[in-house]
Amino acid sequence: MRSLTVTTLALACSWSCQAADLGTRVPLAQREIAAHRTAKEAAACVAAQPFYWEIGNAERSLANGQSGEQAPGAQTKLALASASKWLYGAYVAEERQGKLSNEDVQFLSFQSGYTRFRVCLPNQTVGECQASLLNGRGRIDTQTIGLFDYNGGHMQKHATLMGLGMLNKDELAVAIKRGLHLGPDWALSYSQAQLAGGGVSTAADYARFLRATLKGDLQMGALLGTHPVCTNPLTCPKDAVKTPIPQSETWHYSVGHWVEDDPKVGDGAFSSPGAFGFYPWIDASKTFYGIVAREDRSGLRSDDPDQKPAVQSVDCGRLIRAAWLTGQVQP
Repeated sequence: MRSLTVTTLALACSWSCQAADLGTRVPLAQREIAAHRTAKEAAACVAAQPFYWEIGNAERSLANGQSGEQAPGAQTKLALASASKWLYGAYVAEERQGKLSNEDVQFLSFQSGYTRFRVCLPNQTVGECQASLLNGRGRIDTQTIGLFDYNGGHMQKHATLMGLGMLNKDELAVAIKRGLHLGPDWALSYSQAQLAGGGVSTAADYARFLRATLKGDLQMGALLGTHPVCTNPLTCPKDAVKTPIPQSETWHYSVGHWVEDDPKVGDGAFSSPGAFGFYPWIDASKTFYGIVAREDRSGLRSDDPDQKPAVQSVDCGRLIRAAWLTGQVQP
């Protein structure tokens, strides 16, 4: 497993320091106006509408809004898709009391070789799904061991090792909620017993998870960006097989979440964008969190990355984040 290069580490430090500095110098009112206008007017955000957005810190929500007609709200239940991955990574961190084993890291950074996975059926347990014919009987692919391959099979297999194999989708939700201890009223359900993509929640509830991460109430706060692996088969072919990120960019993957550290356009944020457009993030300085919340199933199979809901939400979310940090409206 390779570590971040010296150059990338320097960039990460630069992003973090710049964000922290801006966070202390830019007035809240100015940041809020810039974020609102960017969410409504920036070309990338117009393309992603309708959506709900929110930005906050470890204590509370600081700004939010709805962009586009019939936009969802903070309490609208939405399919998280791959934003579920961050929750499972955090669950494992809690169960391990912040001390991940080498095996945990291999599974949570998608290098385990369990890459034959496709989908779960609604009535299956975690283990039944993992071992199903549709998912290659849960067999390992020896050709992808040690290589980054973005596939739900890593987390599905790992969940069986964590003792979750007998749980159906409703029982799984209870277990994850109990493990994350965010309160009895914290809402999370699963449309299928799939750890990497089956979650259903609201922007308001996901924001609670992000605030707990920032505040240090969850072990994930100390694990952000740790154990990073290169994910772009074009730029690191010896390390990566498959990535959902457009190959014009090179991000790293940490334990259940991304590090947006592309040398040209990245800002070092930590995130977990979902295929249907639900995009949660924490900025590089670990001061602010944000969410672009939407559910759009069009464009999923498009060959044009700009038509994919996840990419659209990332493009828009980056601009809202930049507007917030700088206090300047983004085009």
